[in-house]
Amino acid sequence: MNFEKFYTLPILGILRGITSDQVVPIADASVQAGLQAIEITMNTDGAQDLISKMRNHCGNNMLVGAGTVTDFKTLKRAVDAGAQFIVMPIIDTSVLEYCNDNKIPVFPGALTPNEIYKAWQHGATMVKVFPSSVFGPSYFKEVKAPLNDIKLMACGGVSADTITAFFKNGASAAAFGISIFKKEWMETGNYSKISDEIKTLINAFKSGI
Repeated sequence: MNFEKFYTLPILGILRGITSDQVVPIADASVQAGLQAIEITMNTDGAQDLISKMRNHCGNNMLVGAGTVTDFKTLKRAVDAGAQFIVMPIIDTSVLEYCNDNKIPVFPGALTPNEIYKAWQHGATMVKVFPSSVFGPSYFKEVKAPLNDIKLMACGGVSADTITAFFKNGASAAAFGISIFKKEWMETGNYSKISDEIKTLINAFKSGI
């Protein structure tokens, strides 16, 4: 799957703490809902095997990336597992440099205008504003006023009720996690609920653009 497809539906799912037997049903529920991209965090037990398993299962139906990449060693593990994009909670220039040299989409995390600008200057595909819930959608409008060329992803506080506001205030993408990938739903096998909630989020995005 070409990463450009993500820009047609710029919503990213975040998986943390999942198990191997949850990979396939989560992937199927996400693809069925229309999600284009999903990440598995590298601080999840067995993250490399989980990423490889999801990549093999999804094929070209969904982009599978690695999240919580905090250093070069973790990056190499993620790439070896087949991650198609990299997401970071911080800025690590060695990770950004490698991703740029190897044409791997990379989303470093930042919060202040100075951090956001630094991440962009070092080659971010998009800067993940994290945690977005701290200041809310209006913060994006304030940041984009002087830094209008920088693409921002909202991460934190994204829901069907807020996603339109994030995009209207300047976000280019949005990410969600445990608000939809609820542990109790996965443990009870309620993947249809997860799929329905992803659809609701996607529909809220589409109705707001």
